[in-house]
Amino acid sequence: MKVSEFEEASRYKALSTSQVVPDPFRCVQCGICSYNCPIGIDVRRFAWQGRPVIDSHCITCGECIARCPRGVLRFGRTAILEVGDK
Repeated sequence: MKVSEFEEASRYKALSTSQVVPDPFRCVQCGICSYNCPIGIDVRRFAWQGRPVIDSHCITCGECIARCPRGVLRFGRTAILEVGDK
């Protein structure tokens, strides 16, 4: 299956303007997200605090999202990224 240039550009734009956002009420603090982060970010701590993963080292690869057994994490836009986008 070949991905069109439009789909690829849309994917890159979404990744560059999104952050990993947790649902803290569903998180059971298993730590699988942090264990699978290739950069070593403590994603579990962000999820526990209910904050988006705001870390300059995050490459938005999605490994933490893919590995979370409860579906706690997702890509989402936050208010800090929406300033000036209008």
